[in-house]
Amino acid sequence: EDFWQLTREHLLLVFVSLAASVALGVPLGVAAAKMPRIAQLILGTVGVIQTIPSLALFAFLIALVGTIGTFPALIALFLYALLPIVRGTHTGLSGIGTGMRQAAMALGLASRDRLWLIEVPLALPSILAGIKTSAVINVGTATIAAFIGAGGYGERIASGLALNDNVTLLAGAIPAAALALIVQGAFEVGERRFGWMVRARGKV
Repeated sequence: EDFWQLTREHLLLVFVSLAASVALGVPLGVAAAKMPRIAQLILGTVGVIQTIPSLALFAFLIALVGTIGTFPALIALFLYALLPIVRGTHTGLSGIGTGMRQAAMALGLASRDRLWLIEVPLALPSILAGIKTSAVINVGTATIAAFIGAGGYGERIASGLALNDNVTLLAGAIPAAALALIVQGAFEVGERRFGWMVRARGKV
């Protein structure tokens, strides 16, 4: 009876944190690609964050912000989503051929215009792949957020574990798995679309 409420809570956790991760992760990936001296520092930092166990990070954030619930959960999901986005952006930009960069320079574009009008669109399939990975990871990790009172499908999983009730547990696990598949499918459609656009641009 509370399925739609749990769905709204889960979607809030996943996509608000994902939006924040995209807003920071893409610029960090650009910085890593454009400034090789700090690339390892950026990639290493977001990589270390990814290795921290979920419950340990949740516990640390609860102590840091002084509350439980949605806020520390959003921060944790935001941090976990950074690595695939940063790495995807860095890989996409680093993989652009020298000839394409020289062609963009020949047009007389400023470096910022070359970046946002030429290079980022060419790297978009790789960036989208990173965002897709982060979104799918967030769908699964958000279930753990229920243990700190953030809601979502994890509430049913936590209740099922506490009561040793497989039906209740599956009532949370199955929608979470279905949502992960839906998110992955939606991003794959977007990747195919933008991949076609990039190939068409490259032939012009």
